[in-house]
Amino acid sequence: MIRHLNHNRLLRIAGLFTWAVIGLPLLMVTMAPAEQLGEGGQRAALDSWPTWTAWVVFGLSYGWLTRGLGERRIGRFDQLLVLLLACSAIGISYYSQTGLGSILLMVVACVLPWLLPVWMGVALLVACEFVIVPVYVRGLDFTLAEAVLQAALYVGFTGFVFVTGLVARQQAQAREDQRRLNAELRATRALLAESVRVNERTRIARELHDLLGHHLTALSLNLEIASHLASGPAQDHVGQAQTLAKLLLSDVREAVSQLRDDDAIDMRATLLPLAENVPSLRVDMEMPLQFLVDDPERAHVLLRCTQEIITNAVRHSGAGLLRLRYTRHSASIHLDARDDGRGAESARAGNGLNGMRERLAAYGGSLQVETAPDHGFVLRLELPLAEGGRVRDAAPGIAAGDTTATDPP
Repeated sequence: MIRHLNHNRLLRIAGLFTWAVIGLPLLMVTMAPAEQLGEGGQRAALDSWPTWTAWVVFGLSYGWLTRGLGERRIGRFDQLLVLLLACSAIGISYYSQTGLGSILLMVVACVLPWLLPVWMGVALLVACEFVIVPVYVRGLDFTLAEAVLQAALYVGFTGFVFVTGLVARQQAQAREDQRRLNAELRATRALLAESVRVNERTRIARELHDLLGHHLTALSLNLEIASHLASGPAQDHVGQAQTLAKLLLSDVREAVSQLRDDDAIDMRATLLPLAENVPSLRVDMEMPLQFLVDDPERAHVLLRCTQEIITNAVRHSGAGLLRLRYTRHSASIHLDARDDGRGAESARAGNGLNGMRERLAAYGGSLQVETAPDHGFVLRLELPLAEGGRVRDAAPGIAAGDTTATDPP
């Protein structure tokens, strides 16, 4: 069963289990007879409702924050909830007059690298350890030196757990980078295979035209001469040979034409692997059922632009959904990309956008970017086709979802 759970779910379950176990000593403190408790224990029993409130708040906050851990974007509400999570852990120690809250702070430290930038996580943990010192002094009757020493001990534990969570986060990011590179590699390999196929068909068509066509033309000319020189039964056989030569030459020309007509790159097979298993982002692609491009160089530009759009949506926009619409307009290909990310006041061109503009400009294309706060990003690409090039589609279709393309019924 454990093998079917990923590391994020295991981390969530482990934290919730620790939170539940912490409830047992809290129950013992609040349910024990007053005569069995010291002065601090009696105060804890009298203040049981705030203790249990803090305990419940911690569990609910942790459960909400760790849902889809590493697979969804973290918003401002989640960041505020992280602060509430840490405060509820301190509140458990404060109201129960125990060190149980420090144990829960270690649970908080484990998930902080997934929820906050590193510097913010470290600052929050340091602040929590400073705040916990007066709790030890007041609730556990520690001297200031003993409280600082106890807090320093938990700092070591908390720091170790935080670094462990940070390493796990970095490993997850490395796996995501590897997945992205593998998807780009599959897409590039598909484009290369299509280019090789097109080049081979072109070479075969050229060889058929240059070699067989030349020899068959020469054969027809010689048979034409032979038909004027021959007489009697021989002339009939020469006439039949001449007819067969002309038919064979016509068949070769037709075969060459068919080979050249089918020398287009299938962009569906090239682009669809990019939308597979993108974490924290659903990529919805819509394109013609038969999306064929004649020019390999322009197909490569379209592939690289699509890669860059998906990468930007994952890394910068904080989007959960990215829609990509490929359409044909006369002698050009149009791509409309929209995400539901946080957007920005204005679009600042970085290396990615500048690289896309440069690729498109080399072939007479253009890129337009629109954005607004909380309205995501909209990118409109236009890629003119090569002179004499074309995009062919039999019927409109949809390649929707994350991993597979489905055609309309």
